[in-house]
Amino acid sequence: MKPSDQYSKIVEWSEEDQCYIGTCPGLMFGGVHGPDEAKVYRELCKVVEEWIEINEQDGDPLPPVASNRH
Repeated sequence: MKPSDQYSKIVEWSEEDQCYIGTCPGLMFGGVHGPDEAKVYRELCKVVEEWIEINEQDGDPLPPVASNRH
């Protein structure tokens, strides 16, 4: 399992923005957005992996995993 697999990734429609917004609560602020739900999810997964890689290269600890799984 990759470290990124432990973090919840959420893609939901935003009426305000009229597009899909992808976020990863607890790991990074901001998100990925676009008109295609599947593309937003794929891009979100890439961004989360890159974020973790940069964090590890900088020697920063990863935040605790925030998911509904026990």
